[in-house]
Amino acid sequence: MSTVKSLRFGTRGSDLALWQTRHIMKLLQEAVPALHLEYEIIKTRGDAILHTPLPLIGGKGVFTAELESALHEKRIDCAVHSLKDLPTEQPDGLVVGAIPKRANPADVLISRRGYSLATLPNGARVGTSSTRRAAQFRYLRPDLKTIDIRGNVDTRIQKALAEDGDYDAIVLAYAGLERLGRLEVVSEVLDFADMLPAPGQGAIAVQTRDEPTLLETLHIIHHQDTALAVTAERAFLAGLGGGCSVPVAAYAQIQENKLVLRGRVSASNGNQQIYVASTAIVNNEQAAYALGITLAEEALAKGAKALMEQRQ
Repeated sequence: MSTVKSLRFGTRGSDLALWQTRHIMKLLQEAVPALHLEYEIIKTRGDAILHTPLPLIGGKGVFTAELESALHEKRIDCAVHSLKDLPTEQPDGLVVGAIPKRANPADVLISRRGYSLATLPNGARVGTSSTRRAAQFRYLRPDLKTIDIRGNVDTRIQKALAEDGDYDAIVLAYAGLERLGRLEVVSEVLDFADMLPAPGQGAIAVQTRDEPTLLETLHIIHHQDTALAVTAERAFLAGLGGGCSVPVAAYAQIQENKLVLRGRVSASNGNQQIYVASTAIVNNEQAAYALGITLAEEALAKGAKALMEQRQ
């Protein structure tokens, strides 16, 4: 096996991004103690524009483009991303070199008064920057008011718990809170039947150049079952022609040696949802991708394109 002797990582500067990068470095160091590892912080457009709702910033790769430029320029060897933020199409010359074992992909509710989805009062204000979460909330509880919230995890928690704050509850990913040691603020872990996650949620992607020595080094920390699941989820999103800002949800699990994929497309205003599911024996990423594309075609046949194009 041909591997490199050192790796330089690029990462966003948030506490969560730094945790994820250090986690990847720790996994590699444990597997290859002689490997020299370092990182640098790179600011992205999504980090710089803090007061505009994410869907309005527009464009693919709002949290990834600057990191990808650094990879192309060989300033860094690897970029660490939350997989759900990574566009489904990779730029020429770049690939996802490793996806370690996934954390819990669920969404959670945080409320200073301990509200759950069922107990939120009529007209309660729920903070989220995700069109996927907002659309599913509007479908489940049309009486709720979803309002935008930006900032890193700690900032959002502070806003949620502030007595004079604008939010009765906010929605965040379980994985991010777990990684930062903040699960004590969770008032409810949302059931997948109510809130299906974003494709790739809970997974970390290590993006790198398409070079054999880099890929062989990173493969040491790759988790194949996670890769099969998220490949199917992201193929579902790609097959629908959607990106990070459309109300598309997907979750795949391996059960009894079969991959079970669930997908959901919601109208932004919450008045309609399309739910699809499929199960197949999947032994490689090509088969996982095919499962996601097939399920996307089923959703499109049921009218998913019209739902994704709706505006609230």
